[in-house]
Amino acid sequence: MRRANLFDYVSWKGDFEFDQSPFNPVDNIIFSQLSYLPMDDIVPGPDKDKTLSIAALAKLYAEKRNSNHLAPRDVMAINAASVVNAIGTIPRYEGCGLFGYVNNTDPGEEKQFSAFCTVIGRDLPSRKLLVVYRGTDTSFVGWKEDLNMAFVSSIPAQKEAVSYLEKVAMRCPYPLILAGHSKGGNLAIYASAFCDKAVQARITAVYSNDSPGFHSGVIQSDGYKAILGRVHAFVPQSSFVGMLLEHGKVPIVIKSTATAWYQHDLCSWEVTHNSLSCGGELTPQSRLVNNIVHEWIGKFGEEQRYKFIEALYKILVSTHANSFAELGSDWQQAAVGIIGGLKNIDGSTKKLMAEILGELFKTASKNIIEQRRKTGRKNDKTEALWGSDLPDGGIGDFL
Repeated sequence: MRRANLFDYVSWKGDFEFDQSPFNPVDNIIFSQLSYLPMDDIVPGPDKDKTLSIAALAKLYAEKRNSNHLAPRDVMAINAASVVNAIGTIPRYEGCGLFGYVNNTDPGEEKQFSAFCTVIGRDLPSRKLLVVYRGTDTSFVGWKEDLNMAFVSSIPAQKEAVSYLEKVAMRCPYPLILAGHSKGGNLAIYASAFCDKAVQARITAVYSNDSPGFHSGVIQSDGYKAILGRVHAFVPQSSFVGMLLEHGKVPIVIKSTATAWYQHDLCSWEVTHNSLSCGGELTPQSRLVNNIVHEWIGKFGEEQRYKFIEALYKILVSTHANSFAELGSDWQQAAVGIIGGLKNIDGSTKKLMAEILGELFKTASKNIIEQRRKTGRKNDKTEALWGSDLPDGGIGDFL
C-alpha cells in the first residue's frame, strides 16, 4: 500500500480553513518546503506594505517558469515548485498572503539567508503570523556558513534571523509560529531564543525539521531554555543533518518513503490526517554515522576545525563555480580547479587536512568494527559509504 505524503494531506484537508482545522506539523512541512521556491521579484519584500496570495504566486511563478525566466536547478526548489502548484487552488492555502520575502546571499560576509511571512486564519481571534526560514541552498556560501557552526556560537544568518523576526513581529500583532527545514529550522529556534522578550512571549510554537543543532553556548543560554518547551523538533529515521551538533531536547523520529540521505527531503515524510507519522527510533546506520561524526569532530579544537573548513572552502572557490549545482554541471573543469586549489594550499594546512581526513576514516573504521562485534554482522550500507579499509598514508598521498 502506498504511504501518504504532504500532497495526499493537501487533498484530504484542502477544504478546511485554518479557522476550522488549526495549523499542525504537516502544514509546517508544506510551508517549510515552499520556502525553497525562488520568489525574487514576485513576493513583496519587507519594505513593501503589500501581500501576494499563494494563488497569485502559483500563477505568476508558472508564467515566469513557462517563459524560461525562471527554472529551479536544485531538488529543493523543484519540490517547492510542486508544492506551490499543489496548494495554489486549495481553499486552505490559496488565500494566504505572503510578504516580507528576503533572499540575501553575501559571499564576503559568508551569509545565506532567506525567509518569508504569511498570516494564517481568517477570523481575528484565530489569526497567527507564520515566519518561515529557508534552509541551506546549493551555494558554497550557504554550505560554508553551516560548517562555521562547528566553531562559532552564532553565524550571520542566525543574527539576521533575529532581526528579521523582530521587524515582522512589529508589523503584525498576532501570535507567532516559526518554522524551517534544515538550517531554516536552526534559524527558527535561534531567532525565538534570542529575540526581544516581548516578541518571545508571543511565540506559540517553533517547528524544526531535520535541522542541525547549536554551539554549546547557545544551548546553555537563558533564551534557549525559555523557548525549548515550545519547540517541535522532527527528524527522519535516517537523519544525519538533524543530529549534528548539540540539541536541548530529543527530536521526534518520523517515517519516510525514501532511504538514507534522501530522507532529508520533506516531500518523502509520511503523514497522517493531522500530523507526521512517527517512526519510533533512528536506524542503526543513522546512529552509527552520527556517532562517527560526533567522535571525529570532538577530537579537534575549534582552531583546527576553522583552518580545515577554510581550506576546503578555498579549494571549492578555486573552481570558479558558485554552487554545487554549477560544480556538477562541468565536472572536468571543476576537477582542474580543485587540483589547482590543492596546489595553492601551504604545506602546514595540507598536513592538517591529511590528519583530519585520516582521523575521520580511522574513527569510522573503529565504530564499524565495534558495531560488528555488537550485532555479529556487517553493516554493508555504512561500509559502502565509508569504505572498509584505508591504506596508510592514502589521504596524505592524495593531498
